[in-house]
Amino acid sequence: MKKDPTKPRRPRRPKIAGILGVGLDNEDGHKRITTGEKFTLVGGSEETHGRMTEMVVKTFEELKRRDKRLEQCEPQEIADLLAKSRPR
Repeated sequence: MKKDPTKPRRPRRPKIAGILGVGLDNEDGHKRITTGEKFTLVGGSEETHGRMTEMVVKTFEELKRRDKRLEQCEPQEIADLLAKSRPR
């Protein structure tokens, strides 16, 4: 079956395949990398890298509580969860 070229295309819903966190405040020369099934965190000072790790872990815990996978979420939902999970 051919597609009708006159029919407007539905915009594709963006899907999130994973989370990438990048810390830019490293001055001690250490290379920090933390990976998980659906995330990678690189760089940052020890404190920044720890905060990024805590945020991502809490975000995935909340997704598990909601019985959802990352790919099922809208980008704004993930952004909201990350903001909520940010250490104070």
